[in-house]
Amino acid sequence: MKNIAVACHTLKDEVELVAKDLQVSYPIIWVDSGLHNVPKKLKETLQNQIDKIANVDNIVLLFGSCGNSLLGITSSNARLVFPKVDDCISLFLGGNEQRRVMDREAPSYYLTKGYFESETSIWTEYSYCVKKYGPQKTKIIFDKLLNKYEKLRVIDTGAYEPEEIMESTLKMARVLGLDHETITGSLRIIYKAFKGEWDEEFVIVEPGQSISLFDLGLGQAVLK
Repeated sequence: MKNIAVACHTLKDEVELVAKDLQVSYPIIWVDSGLHNVPKKLKETLQNQIDKIANVDNIVLLFGSCGNSLLGITSSNARLVFPKVDDCISLFLGGNEQRRVMDREAPSYYLTKGYFESETSIWTEYSYCVKKYGPQKTKIIFDKLLNKYEKLRVIDTGAYEPEEIMESTLKMARVLGLDHETITGSLRIIYKAFKGEWDEEFVIVEPGQSISLFDLGLGQAVLK
């Protein structure tokens, strides 16, 4: 069976690590991580990319539901396969339940090197706000934005050395008033995606069908 993967550029370090480890030979198409801030644009970009793909059996989408940006996505000639995770952070923690356990311990804002270096990272937005509004007003904005968080957690995914960004993330935590912590991540779902182990942790949408609210785990909530 012929496969192709479409992945968020923020995941590049981790996805390339797994692909190299498993000697994955099929192509990986990267999508601009900045599009996550505008789910409608992310959806349009994904659909346009999928429409260009031909002569494959499966398109593996390495994304979370990410603001319902996958809702309505379809492929006329290939199956769409994607993990049942709320967002990409859950991909790095081993699933939604692991993410919930971590958040019950301490509500947290999570970072990887890919997230930190993204053009749309929270640190980039903070720096922009300081230039535009000044430090005092920026502090008020971010105190409200992050009021539910207790920690800034750097996820050690094994695809990079946390020390590479540690000085910057420690400063970031101090400025934002969050406790800093490094935690061990898990790439098991990305491994399963590339191995074709598409069990109950994955959604498979047949050719010609669209990704629905039920596929995203939101159908029951809508019915209620």
